[in-house]
Amino acid sequence: MNFDEALEFLRNLTKFGFNFGLGRIEELLRRLDNPHRTLKVIHIGGTNGKGSTAAMVAAILQARGYKTGMFTSPHLHSYCERYRINGMEISQGRIAEILTMLRPHLEQMVAEGFEHPTEFEVSTAIAFVYFFQENVDFLVLEVGLGGAIDSTNVVIPLVSVITNVAMDHMDYLGSTIREIATVKAGIIKEGVPVVTATDDPEALDIIREVSRQKNCELVEVGRGITWEITKSSEEGQEFNLYLPEGLYKNLYIRLAGDHQICNAATAVAAVELLRKFGYAFEEGIIRQGLADAAWPARLELVGHTPRILLDGAHNLHGALTLRKALTELFKYRNLILVFGMLGDKEREKVVAQLAPLAKAVVVTKPNSPRAGDWEKIAGEVGKYVDEVYLIEDIRQAVEKGISLASPEDLVCVTGSLYMVAEARELLV
Repeated sequence: MNFDEALEFLRNLTKFGFNFGLGRIEELLRRLDNPHRTLKVIHIGGTNGKGSTAAMVAAILQARGYKTGMFTSPHLHSYCERYRINGMEISQGRIAEILTMLRPHLEQMVAEGFEHPTEFEVSTAIAFVYFFQENVDFLVLEVGLGGAIDSTNVVIPLVSVITNVAMDHMDYLGSTIREIATVKAGIIKEGVPVVTATDDPEALDIIREVSRQKNCELVEVGRGITWEITKSSEEGQEFNLYLPEGLYKNLYIRLAGDHQICNAATAVAAVELLRKFGYAFEEGIIRQGLADAAWPARLELVGHTPRILLDGAHNLHGALTLRKALTELFKYRNLILVFGMLGDKEREKVVAQLAPLAKAVVVTKPNSPRAGDWEKIAGEVGKYVDEVYLIEDIRQAVEKGISLASPEDLVCVTGSLYMVAEARELLV
């Protein structure tokens, strides 16, 4: 099959939805001679910050000269973005080639009475095959959803990372922090060192207990590892990072927001743990990797007259982070919000954080089957803002938001990453 046929095949697999469990992916990988077992993996889970942290870990490894694979999801503009080696996306032809090879195995599984693997399970299998074939030195592997029974959790990594734990995907992961943390902690493996930047007491209790039970060294970012911001702007920030091993002075990242410094500290902590396996990272390598790292659509400025800010704040935790940046970091006269969020999220709570900051809000529909009753958000927004517009088409919604802004205003496009990605295609 060609690339278009491969994408259509994968799209058709979404009918299997979120069908959790490791049985299908383990059976599929067994038929492929378990390519994941030879890969050196840094496994990154958590509620928010997974992608940014993965990008920084990968950039440090690449700066050291290692051939570094990275598997993340979802993508912004192209399915190929999910699979990168040293920052370069997989080719369309290669995806088609690997999926053509996988398809008979999928059909044979069904013929033998197994459930058909889901879209994400097949995507994960493509990743393991690709990075195995390319013989990468490391694979930075982002959890898809949750942890314990996510299809990436078939690996035995060198290091496990849990960025943080917050309320998200409650339909699938649980209705309390304790329940969600238990699922996230499922990526912790016997004897494998763990890094977490979790600051929620309940979540931290769970991660500490699971780490203790599984005899894992646990590094707590924000406790044993701390930082001091020395310079912060909309374009990037500098900070001093204090580790038990010493001090890194004036590290620079071009990602905006205090939370990205926490993600950077988490990335450095994960890389430092690789020293136990004989891998050395000089200060210059850490410095270069962090400075090189980029992760679009997270507090990303893409316009100047007016300025346009893109941020995939797709849950309450993300909205709180965005609110902090909008009130403390970015300077503007009026805020114009273009907002679209999936139906399975805490939309009312997110609106309560962001809408009061805005002069006007344009509500739009994310391009996803999970958009739900997206129009109802306008009613919530109307509790805080007099000027509310309801425009289904994302392009038209973004254009309306820009038309409402003066040169001194800030247009913030936020909510579902699917919606922000579509808006970004129009603007970048």
